[in-house]
Amino acid sequence: MGFAQTLRSILLPAIDFFYPPFKRVMNLQTFRYAVCGGSNALLNLIIFFLAYNFIFKQEFIHIAGFEVTRYIAAYIIALSISFPIGFILNKFIVFQQSNLESRIQLFRYGFVTATSILFDYLLLHLLVGYFQFWATPSQAFIIVILSLYSYLCQTYFTFKTIK
Repeated sequence: MGFAQTLRSILLPAIDFFYPPFKRVMNLQTFRYAVCGGSNALLNLIIFFLAYNFIFKQEFIHIAGFEVTRYIAAYIIALSISFPIGFILNKFIVFQQSNLESRIQLFRYGFVTATSILFDYLLLHLLVGYFQFWATPSQAFIIVILSLYSYLCQTYFTFKTIK
């Protein structure tokens, strides 16, 4: 049994078990996206919180010759873990029916993620750097906004099915 089949055999029954109460509100694919995306977003937020509060102690961090604020450094750490997990969950759990080649899906997923990163970066600087809001609640708010954007892009662009 390959990686994709093993992942599906473990996660799909667990996710689908909780679907019946939501049948009237959303279709199964949307529910799977909400569970996978929500879980990955929660993982991202936990990693962000841990990195921001426990790993990075100074306000400015030097990474690969660049100086970034600690909330951006925390974001980089969180994204480096949540990006590959998000792609795998979307490809093998949520959008299994997509018949695009994996390399095209990965490129498109990367493009959508890059635009999300840009929006996230700008919004995080705006909320934390300019408005002086707390970093973790600001990041949580941004995740909610970008989740809707991401869902629409992943459904109609990254993992679409070509007839």
